[in-house]
Amino acid sequence: MKMNEAGAATPGASIPFPAWMGSVQARIERALARLVPAPAISPARLHDAMRYATLEGGKRVRPLLCFGAGELANAAPERLEIAACAVEMIHAYSLVHDDLPCMDDDVLRRGKPTVHVEYDEATALLVGDALQSLAFQLLAEHRLADDPAVQLEMVRLLAVASGSRGMAGGQQVDLESTGKQLSVPELESMHIHKTGALIRAAVMLGSACGLPLSPELHARLERYASCIGLAFQVVDDVLDTDASTATLGKTAGKDSRSGKATFVSAMGVARAREFAEELLREAHAALEPFGARGLRLAELADFIVRRKF
Repeated sequence: MKMNEAGAATPGASIPFPAWMGSVQARIERALARLVPAPAISPARLHDAMRYATLEGGKRVRPLLCFGAGELANAAPERLEIAACAVEMIHAYSLVHDDLPCMDDDVLRRGKPTVHVEYDEATALLVGDALQSLAFQLLAEHRLADDPAVQLEMVRLLAVASGSRGMAGGQQVDLESTGKQLSVPELESMHIHKTGALIRAAVMLGSACGLPLSPELHARLERYASCIGLAFQVVDDVLDTDASTATLGKTAGKDSRSGKATFVSAMGVARAREFAEELLREAHAALEPFGARGLRLAELADFIVRRKF
């Protein structure tokens, strides 16, 4: 059994990674089913659409990162569950809005019709609004940290990651960059916000649910999260080029056809793959001071960079 910084056993460290991942994914699915209002509660159509957007789909990468980071800090699974669901609700809302005709105008997400196709555009807009509100409601009404100041910082962290200095701001830059050729540094800046901010938030929220880390270890964890957040997008760009729609569960090749600036368009497929591997090595290096306690985050980094879907 692995030991954490406080000398306590690290939960699940002896479980093989696929089993651990499946266990967390199943736990998040059950939690989301419990936390998102049932269709029996009015307004039924909105709640049904919210559940359609969040349940039975996705790899749950952000909740997995939240749980992996939580193990570093000996966080209670009950706390991690709430923090992870809050992040996943923000992610789900962003996908619903990204797919709207006024944004990326896509008809397929997670292997099924997008929310505005299955319901309608107005409902899809409200789904995103409601999921964002529910995420912050969860952070406010559950005790996730022993120190109220830490919990308040958690709320701030998710708000910044979701807003104009994070995900929403990155999406705006992405929209403005359509049809343009961005340099690699410009792409990195855009995706540090659009994709990376919420991934970083998932990691740091998981850590905040447990025992405080030293400033040095906190900085190391932030470095890991930044590398993985960027690597996730690089791999996404590669998969958009060489994976099928059936494999991805969303329309393959749409970014290139839409004139989106991607890492593949900036550096080519082969170099993009190399870049993802470089970021993976940096992520592993950032985890070195954690020793065996960083096992799950290291395994998740490998999964994110070497995934095929």
